[in-house]
Amino acid sequence: MVSLEDKVVVITGAARGQGAAGARLCAEAGARVVVTDLREEEGRAVAAALGGQGLYVRHDVADADSWAGVVREAVAAFGTVSALVNNAALWRTAHVEEQSPEGFEELLRVNLLGPFLGIRALAPVLRAGGGGSIVNVSSTAGLVGIPGHAAYGSTKSGLRGLTRSAALDLAGDGIRVNSVHPGAVDTPMVADAVAGRDWSHLPLGRMGRPEEVGELVLFLCSDASSYITGAEFAVDGGMTAR
Repeated sequence: MVSLEDKVVVITGAARGQGAAGARLCAEAGARVVVTDLREEEGRAVAAALGGQGLYVRHDVADADSWAGVVREAVAAFGTVSALVNNAALWRTAHVEEQSPEGFEELLRVNLLGPFLGIRALAPVLRAGGGGSIVNVSSTAGLVGIPGHAAYGSTKSGLRGLTRSAALDLAGDGIRVNSVHPGAVDTPMVADAVAGRDWSHLPLGRMGRPEEVGELVLFLCSDASSYITGAEFAVDGGMTAR
């Protein structure tokens, strides 16, 4: 089994869906988990379910001061941070000609600026602890073009590039940076948009479960992945294999 004993993991957007699943799995593997989200009621519930291993912090990923608060509270509660999972994101679709500049910029701030600010905020803590892991949750829209995803795909492609460059910048400090690219995953964020859709066109013939993304995140946060950095992992039922 993958162990996260003595690890402290910060997971953004962890009030529900993939983030919440990752928080539960990391805690089950022995980690103390900082659950961050703007959804306060749900975030507190996720952290409370983890018992003494959980801490909720209200957090706007697009705000540098909010990131500083996460660092302060995590270190005050648990002494250090071992891993950061940049999971928080917005998903909206629009034809490229119908996408508003304001909507494009909002996605950029949450989906790309947010992880950048997180890396800047947590890298010194990880370095002080002798290294650690950063996992950026991108998307298959960051690997291939998808109609209606001009804004979202741009942010997720950008996150892919940020991951690779940050991996090289931080390797000398023992900080690994990798990206995870989920495909169609059954989460509250996409539930209404995909309700009733037929997924038989996918090689595995179904949507993914949040836990199937969480298991990969758990592995990348652990020492079991100690020789992996700058890598990209698709969790998409074979969608991008074609």
